[in-house]
Amino acid sequence: MADITVTAAQVSMLYPRKAETVNLIAAEAITAGQAVYQDTNGKAGVADANASGKQQFRGIALETVGAGSPVSVLIRGHVYGFAVSGMNGDAIAYLSDTAGALGTTNGTMTVNCGRVTCMTDGSLTKVLYICADWLRTWS
Repeated sequence: MADITVTAAQVSMLYPRKAETVNLIAAEAITAGQAVYQDTNGKAGVADANASGKQQFRGIALETVGAGSPVSVLIRGHVYGFAVSGMNGDAIAYLSDTAGALGTTNGTMTVNCGRVTCMTDGSLTKVLYICADWLRTWS
């Protein structure tokens, strides 16, 4: 599995009025672009496909914060900052076995996080469309 490179300083929503976000309190330090899960206290932590209890995906952190700080999380929408230009359009991005990362293939547990798509401005720049399944239970 190859992790998808993310540049934290470039992470941003592309169509904010069409996106769905939520604000959570960080249970630990989180970097913009990291995949997050929600713990039993309702706080955001760094997701990981091979760590028990962290094998879920609730969205992508949109900012870098320390533990105890609020963090904006993209649940559904287009996000910039991920190096997906070499991936095929419509390819799935999975939760990785690397904490907080997305990968090109599934990790220990298969957790789909989004798909590669192209911007609609005519440039055909590839970006990620994130779609977190808040109703699914991973175990």
